[in-house]
Amino acid sequence: MAIAKTSVLVLDCAEPAALADFYAQFLGGEVRIGTSPDYIEVVEGGTVHLAIRRDRGAAPPSWPRPDDSQQAHLHFLVPQDNMDEAEREAVSLGARPLQTRENGGPYDARRYSDPAGHPFVLAASEGHALGQAN
Repeated sequence: MAIAKTSVLVLDCAEPAALADFYAQFLGGEVRIGTSPDYIEVVEGGTVHLAIRRDRGAAPPSWPRPDDSQQAHLHFLVPQDNMDEAEREAVSLGARPLQTRENGGPYDARRYSDPAGHPFVLAASEGHALGQAN
């Protein structure tokens, strides 16, 4: 019998509280601090589960440069007609644009870095209702 498991994406950074706050606000989630302030979880409606871990020597990934290049990135699907609003929200919370050229329609993908330098993408979800089967 398989043992129940939960998948958690962990981001390393120097200041976990600030980064957890960024993602909690951006995703409409809540911050959960356990026994250590060096490991903080962000949970939103059971669909998103991130953890932020303190690494005093963390160096932000670079994009598109190959040195310290990203190993992974977050990809957030947004209804196509809400892309501009999602972009404004991310930037107002402290995201930095990396490449925000509008690609148009269902292929619109805009790249940012979070306040600690981790890359993420806002991508058009082709107008499908998020959270529902297609």
